[in-house]
Amino acid sequence: MKTKLILTAITVFASGVLYAADVPPVGSAAPDFSSPDASGKTQSLSQYKGKYVVLEWFNPECPFVKKHYGSDNMQKLQAEYTGKGVVWLTIDSNAPGSEGNITPEQAQKIMASWKTKQTALLLDPESKVAKLYGAKNTPNMVVINPEGKIVYEGAIDSKASPNPADIPSSTNYVKAALDESLAGKPVSNAQTKPYGCSVKYKSS
Repeated sequence: MKTKLILTAITVFASGVLYAADVPPVGSAAPDFSSPDASGKTQSLSQYKGKYVVLEWFNPECPFVKKHYGSDNMQKLQAEYTGKGVVWLTIDSNAPGSEGNITPEQAQKIMASWKTKQTALLLDPESKVAKLYGAKNTPNMVVINPEGKIVYEGAIDSKASPNPADIPSSTNYVKAALDESLAGKPVSNAQTKPYGCSVKYKSS
């Protein structure tokens, strides 16, 4: 039993190292991808070259995601920055049969009932986009500049809790990264540790 537990721990640790190594470093070119959105339209990162792009990993059943949507925090961020010409792509990479996986119809209902303001909600049930970015959590955030380089990767903010009451006193890393980038400044805190529910990868 002890041997089995040790092996399990080693496997989990090794897996974590693997995903960490798979995260493209800040400053590197953001991997291109194509994925259908909730309306069936194909969205590609390359089609938005020349624009700032935010990637937001999503699971509607995750309490950490509900923290930001239930409080309207995420919708306000989406509305503020899409209003400034930023492309905001929300991505559901949870595998079929796992928590958070949604159909196009479910995605459209969620967008309507939650009054979301993103550019598009992408459905990535094969977890292909998540694997390209080593996305670990929902939410996991990436900011890409008009040259196609990653300028921020990590958590949405500084308080890793599911409690909406923590939002006002937290530092919103995504807002800070976008404000600095849009002002032509380097991002002062370019990488943080994401928190939230695990992305439910489709096993290969």
